[in-house]
Amino acid sequence: MENAPDSRIIELIERALKARENSYCPYSNYAVGACLEAEDGSLYDGCNVENASYGATNCAERTAVFKAVSEGKKRFVRIAIAGGVKGQNPKDYAYPCGVCRQVLNEFADSSMEIIVAVSTEIYEIKTLGELLPDAFGPNNL
Repeated sequence: MENAPDSRIIELIERALKARENSYCPYSNYAVGACLEAEDGSLYDGCNVENASYGATNCAERTAVFKAVSEGKKRFVRIAIAGGVKGQNPKDYAYPCGVCRQVLNEFADSSMEIIVAVSTEIYEIKTLGELLPDAFGPNNL
């Protein structure tokens, strides 16, 4: 899907694409990059970091969230994600996994924008509520 350009969205996508270059993915060969925007406008990049013990692998989205939280940011408004075979341009959208959706839900409301990108010209925008309907989160406790 093509969208009218928005400079902030383009910036997030560019940074997500750049973050892919740091991906450590020797097992899947699937490099993912993300750029997270905090409520105050600050940006945090992340990439996926795999581990021989697969359960210890960390997704790009969670890397970005954990970096932001470790620097005192706890409210997020949008994230751009780009993924695909390492060393190649993305060919399809890389939606966040269920664990990442749940982690995003911890620090954002259902209107958070999830931007999945193939390039700065080809991307989709969904809300966290669309990707994680009827979510269980901090407000349920």
